[in-house]
Amino acid sequence: MDRKTKGIKGEELAKNHYIKIGAEILESNYRHKRAEIDFIALFDEKLLVFVEVKTRSRIDYGEAETFVSDNQQVRIKEAAEEYIFGIDWKRDIRFDIVGVDSKGELEIFEDAF
Repeated sequence: MDRKTKGIKGEELAKNHYIKIGAEILESNYRHKRAEIDFIALFDEKLLVFVEVKTRSRIDYGEAETFVSDNQQVRIKEAAEEYIFGIDWKRDIRFDIVGVDSKGELEIFEDAF
Protein backbone atom coordinates (compact mmCIF):
# COMPACT_ATOMS: atom_id res chain seq x y z
CA MET A 1 0.00 0.00 0.00
CA ASP A 2 1.46 3.35 -0.97
CA ARG A 3 1.84 6.31 1.37
CA LYS A 4 -1.17 8.24 0.07
CA THR A 5 -3.46 5.22 0.36
CA LYS A 6 -2.25 4.60 3.93
CA GLY A 7 -2.94 8.24 4.77
CA ILE A 8 -6.47 8.09 3.37
CA LYS A 9 -7.15 4.87 5.27
CA GLY A 10 -5.81 6.43 8.49
CA GLU A 11 -8.04 9.47 8.04
CA GLU A 12 -11.09 7.25 7.51
CA LEU A 13 -10.30 5.27 10.69
CA ALA A 14 -9.97 8.51 12.64
CA LYS A 15 -13.21 9.96 11.21
CA ASN A 16 -15.07 6.77 12.05
CA HIS A 17 -13.79 6.95 15.61
CA TYR A 18 -14.95 10.56 16.00
CA ILE A 19 -18.37 9.66 14.56
CA LYS A 20 -18.59 6.72 16.97
CA ILE A 21 -18.00 9.03 19.95
CA GLY A 22 -20.69 11.45 18.83
CA ALA A 23 -19.12 13.88 16.38
CA GLU A 24 -20.52 15.15 13.13
CA ILE A 25 -17.88 15.51 10.42
CA LEU A 26 -18.37 18.93 8.86
CA GLU A 27 -15.45 19.03 6.44
CA SER A 28 -12.79 16.71 5.07
CA ASN A 29 -9.50 17.94 3.68
CA TYR A 30 -10.40 21.58 4.29
CA ARG A 31 -7.92 23.80 2.46
CA HIS A 32 -6.93 27.41 2.95
CA LYS A 33 -3.91 28.76 1.09
CA ARG A 34 -1.05 26.33 1.83
CA ALA A 35 -2.77 24.57 4.74
CA GLU A 36 -4.97 21.54 4.87
CA ILE A 37 -6.94 20.31 7.85
CA ASP A 38 -7.62 16.59 7.57
CA PHE A 39 -11.11 16.98 8.98
CA ILE A 40 -13.29 19.19 11.13
CA ALA A 41 -15.62 17.61 13.67
CA LEU A 42 -18.48 19.09 15.66
CA PHE A 43 -19.58 17.83 19.07
CA ASP A 44 -23.04 18.73 20.42
CA GLU A 45 -23.15 22.03 18.51
CA LYS A 46 -20.71 23.32 21.16
CA LEU A 47 -17.18 22.18 20.29
CA LEU A 48 -15.42 22.46 16.94
CA VAL A 49 -12.41 20.16 16.62
CA PHE A 50 -9.74 20.53 13.94
CA VAL A 51 -8.06 17.18 13.43
CA GLU A 52 -4.66 16.35 11.94
CA VAL A 53 -4.11 12.64 11.28
CA LYS A 54 -0.64 11.12 11.15
CA THR A 55 -0.40 7.57 9.84
CA ARG A 56 2.84 5.76 10.58
CA SER A 57 3.87 2.37 9.29
CA ARG A 58 6.78 2.13 11.74
CA ILE A 59 6.99 3.44 15.29
CA ASP A 60 10.77 3.79 15.16
CA TYR A 61 10.22 6.93 13.07
CA GLY A 62 8.84 8.63 16.18
CA GLU A 63 5.53 9.45 17.76
CA ALA A 64 2.77 10.88 15.57
CA GLU A 65 2.36 14.05 17.59
CA THR A 66 5.99 15.00 16.92
CA PHE A 67 5.36 15.05 13.17
CA VAL A 68 3.27 18.22 13.26
CA SER A 69 5.92 20.90 12.93
CA ASP A 70 5.60 24.39 14.36
CA ASN A 71 5.14 25.73 10.81
CA GLN A 72 2.40 23.21 10.11
CA GLN A 73 0.68 24.13 13.36
CA VAL A 74 0.71 27.80 12.33
CA ARG A 75 -0.78 26.95 8.91
CA ILE A 76 -3.47 24.75 10.49
CA LYS A 77 -4.37 27.52 12.94
CA GLU A 78 -4.59 30.04 10.09
CA ALA A 79 -6.90 27.71 8.13
CA ALA A 80 -8.98 27.10 11.27
CA GLU A 81 -9.28 30.84 11.81
CA GLU A 82 -10.52 31.29 8.25
CA TYR A 83 -13.08 28.54 8.76
CA ILE A 84 -14.21 29.94 12.12
CA PHE A 85 -14.73 33.41 10.66
CA GLY A 86 -16.44 31.93 7.60
CA ILE A 87 -19.13 30.24 9.68
CA ASP A 88 -19.17 32.91 12.42
CA TRP A 89 -18.31 30.35 15.13
CA LYS A 90 -18.53 31.75 18.67
CA ARG A 91 -18.02 28.62 20.78
CA ASP A 92 -15.12 26.43 21.85
CA ILE A 93 -12.48 24.98 19.53
CA ARG A 94 -9.79 22.35 19.92
CA PHE A 95 -6.90 21.01 17.86
CA ASP A 96 -6.34 17.25 17.97
CA ILE A 97 -3.67 15.03 16.51
CA VAL A 98 -4.57 11.42 15.81
CA GLY A 99 -1.78 8.90 15.38
CA VAL A 100 -2.65 5.77 13.43
CA ASP A 101 -0.24 2.83 13.53
CA SER A 102 0.23 0.04 11.00
CA LYS A 103 -2.36 -2.11 12.83
CA GLY A 104 -5.00 0.61 12.59
CA GLU A 105 -4.76 1.47 16.28
CA LEU A 106 -5.51 5.10 17.14
CA GLU A 107 -3.76 7.31 19.66
CA ILE A 108 -5.57 10.61 20.15
CA PHE A 109 -3.87 13.71 21.48
CA GLU A 110 -6.67 16.09 22.39
CA ASP A 111 -5.88 19.79 22.58
CA ALA A 112 -2.47 19.01 21.11
CA PHE A 113 -1.58 22.63 20.26
